Amino acid sequence: MTRPNTIRLALLDLYEGQVNEGMRCIRDILHQYGKAHGINLVVEEFDVRLKCELPDLHHDIYISSGGPGSPLATDAEWEPQYFNWIREVEQHNHLTQGPKKHVYFVCHSFQLAVRYFKAANVTKRKSTAFGVFPIHMLPGGKEDPVFTNLQDPFYAVDSRNYQVVEPDHDQLRRIGATILAIEKERPHVPLERAIMGLRFNDYMVGTQFHPEADAPGMSRYLQREDKKQMVIKNHGFEKWQSMIEQLNDPDKILYTYSHILPNFLDLAIEAITAGKAVGNRQREDGNRQ
Repeated sequence: MTRPNTIRLALLDLYEGQVNEGMRCIRDILHQYGKAHGINLVVEEFDVRLKCELPDLHHDIYISSGGPGSPLATDAEWEPQYFNWIREVEQHNHLTQGPKKHVYFVCHSFQLAVRYFKAANVTKRKSTAFGVFPIHMLPGGKEDPVFTNLQDPFYAVDSRNYQVVEPDHDQLRRIGATILAIEKERPHVPLERAIMGLRFNDYMVGTQFHPEADAPGMSRYLQREDKKQMVIKNHGFEKWQSMIEQLNDPDKILYTYSHILPNFLDLAIEAITAGKAVGNRQREDGNRQ
């Protein structure tokens, strides 16, 4: 099967206008992927929280970003529209015989998706998680194509005030979801480990951490004097120094950056290619009849 020359991707921006590294990193990954695979990756961005912009079903792939603030229920106008968008994509995938729509949820979007699917509880953390941390795969993660070629544990940038805990295993079974990864073991802390990755169904997957974080950009960001002082004030000099060292380790952030979202794109584009081939065969059979 031949990959299509053009892929339409919708990038949902949940950063609410705040300056961030996340969107830049995702754009860079998409540009690098299209160039490396000879694909015209047409990316359209949607400002979800400030402008209530949401994509329709004419896109092939969707990536929904992280963002600031609380992922818990609000009276914001955009929130029900965001959930309705997930519902529309879900219904399309259930009903269509053609190519399915694949979705990746990052951090804040992941927490919202957990709420939508009623997969677990989203709660406020006792303290902010900020840094480079090991992510431990569960059996489902070791078999999931999005985590292909990753070590266990692998390392990722984590930055959040909220967490996904207490999975509803009955609900997970009902919707066909699988927990992929959890946060690091902390024997001295009597708290449940947070869920760091979930496959909600065959076409929708998400992670609590930031797979798009690139080491050089994050390193430059943390070495800006204002950001350096902010981290030192909130987390201490040793945390800042540790992050700089780990960002420069090629087996950590760089490895995660170069695998997870590219793996997701591989999976989605292969599925699109297969779906279009099936659709073409069905049309040919119909024409012969």
